[in-house]
Amino acid sequence: MRVVGIIPSRYGSTRFDGKPLAAICGKPMIQWVYQRAGQASCIDSIHVATDDPRIRDAVQDFGGKVIMTSTQCRSGTDRVAEAAQRLNLSGNDVVVNVQGDQPLVDPRSVDALVRPLQEDPSVTMSTLAFVIVDPREIADPKDVKVTFDNNGDALYFSRATIPHGRDDRHGYPVYKHLGVYGYRCDFLECFRKLTPGRLEEIEKLEQLRAMEQGYRIRVVVTPYDSPEVDLPVDIGRIEGKMAAMGLG
Repeated sequence: MRVVGIIPSRYGSTRFDGKPLAAICGKPMIQWVYQRAGQASCIDSIHVATDDPRIRDAVQDFGGKVIMTSTQCRSGTDRVAEAAQRLNLSGNDVVVNVQGDQPLVDPRSVDALVRPLQEDPSVTMSTLAFVIVDPREIADPKDVKVTFDNNGDALYFSRATIPHGRDDRHGYPVYKHLGVYGYRCDFLECFRKLTPGRLEEIEKLEQLRAMEQGYRIRVVVTPYDSPEVDLPVDIGRIEGKMAAMGLG
């Protein structure tokens, strides 16, 4: 079983154009993601999947591997699936989809994400969750929440606060979804072909497509947060966290 990391990356963004190349502590953001995810002990190789020559050139400049993908990819998952095809992976190989806007992704979280896929043949897809410690994130629709059953399989993902306590809204943990995924390669190809679902369209959360079709998603709780960069103003906050961690 090979474990391959793929970082889907596109240049255009309505909220932050050119985000992958934005400088954070002197390095383009995509370099931070690539190097931190690549430190996971489970990763055999890691690649950036893009359709933009500017991103390709930046990745090659720091010695990273790039796979050029179609400009017609509808989503990051489509881009990851196309890259996996080009790598000629076998059906049981594992693909780790690391979002290109999470420069603080922790390699230990990546190892934890992959472990269920290595240990349990019935698990075909996994993702990460983190107990929210910033009260702002509990109600912020930008921060997706997740609930899961006693086996660790997702019950629902939502931009709303779930669960919503009737009597005590602060006496229980609320889990934030971290957008890092692990897939068996054959399931990734299956997922790519599924018809978008009703709940997916309402919440604008692609992972709900799998759940609406009856597929399980194993949720792995990690103690390591991985905040996203959504807007230019977020860069200062991320740089402050990096300084506190001794990075940069």
